[in-house]
Amino acid sequence: MHLVDGHHTQTQEAEMRLVATEYLSLDGVCEEPGHWSFPFFGQEAGQFKWSELQASDALLMGRKTYEGFAAAWPTMEGTGEFGERMNSIAKYVVSSTLDKAEWTGSKLLKGDAVEAVRKLKEEPGRDLLLSGSAQLFNALLKENLIDLYRVMLHSIVLGKGRRLFADDADQKVLELTEIRRFGRGIVVLEFVPAAG
Repeated sequence: MHLVDGHHTQTQEAEMRLVATEYLSLDGVCEEPGHWSFPFFGQEAGQFKWSELQASDALLMGRKTYEGFAAAWPTMEGTGEFGERMNSIAKYVVSSTLDKAEWTGSKLLKGDAVEAVRKLKEEPGRDLLLSGSAQLFNALLKENLIDLYRVMLHSIVLGKGRRLFADDADQKVLELTEIRRFGRGIVVLEFVPAAG
């Protein structure tokens, strides 16, 4: 962050920003995007995800998302720099059942997940990127800990599956700050919590 004071510019370490990045169908389903999102994923989406990853210092995941990622990324072929970054970046895993997280750079957050994330956010750094992890997403949504909501809306109606926003979620007003459209049928919508 650059603070401009007359002719003087000083740099101050900003606190981490929690960015929730989610794949959604038109009917709000977030479950198992690996099964339905691939036909929509082109070069534009790939570049977008790479930029997102480059802007992040760490990943934040619930157990199910972690287990899926940890099973896939270390052995996935042809992922180039993206795969290298996924395997080397710091990872924080929220779980009450895992005893260890063996994927390189992974650390378990035990105890009160919300409090642990609150403390993480106070550390200096760039984005803390939350992917998938609907249960954790909803817990952080409830506590107003998400700074940016990034929804990748796919042109498909699934008809069934777990929706991102829980049925008992509190009403939240968000401010739409950006819209991007990718040629294969993804629209990225970015929201921040509404002021006041």
